[in-house]
Amino acid sequence: MSKQAKVLSEQEVKQVLAMIATNRHAERNRAIFMLSYLAGLRAIEIASLRVSDIAVDDKVQDRIVLNKTQTKGNDARVIFVSDKLRKELKSYLESITVRVDSQPLFFGQKGSFSRHSICMLLGRIYEQAGIKGASSHSGRRTFATTLADKGIGIRVIQRLMGHSHISTTAQYVDVRDSQLEQAVQLI
Repeated sequence: MSKQAKVLSEQEVKQVLAMIATNRHAERNRAIFMLSYLAGLRAIEIASLRVSDIAVDDKVQDRIVLNKTQTKGNDARVIFVSDKLRKELKSYLESITVRVDSQPLFFGQKGSFSRHSICMLLGRIYEQAGIKGASSHSGRRTFATTLADKGIGIRVIQRLMGHSHISTTAQYVDVRDSQLEQAVQLI
């Protein structure tokens, strides 16, 4: 990663969600953003999701199992779904009028989304929300940094992000002044 995507502040996340709420495809766009922000999914992983990957008999699962064709690097991985994300996905599923388990989870007028279209969509969302420097990777970096802020160890974050090397994960985590202040108070 050369130029790092912006890590979003809590206020910027609120701006994004407020802007999405005004959008014609609010439920879909909110679910796409939340998969990036609350689970750290890559654009390629979001684009590859099928209804059956997240729900069985209309029940959103607590884990999403991605096979090697759905991920970067051809490594299968498990995504753990928080209660908050489960609620978001349930809301999105309820908004889909015609649903087939084998169909892509996200689609637009031209059919299912590609990795590129997810990147473009997230970029537009950030631009419309007035956030400079944000890209499709911003939700993912915010996910990693937020976990680190809450004291989650780098090895756990590495597994959640689906990275092979801890050095890759370290590049995703921003060190904030609040973390530095808390660290010195521990001594």
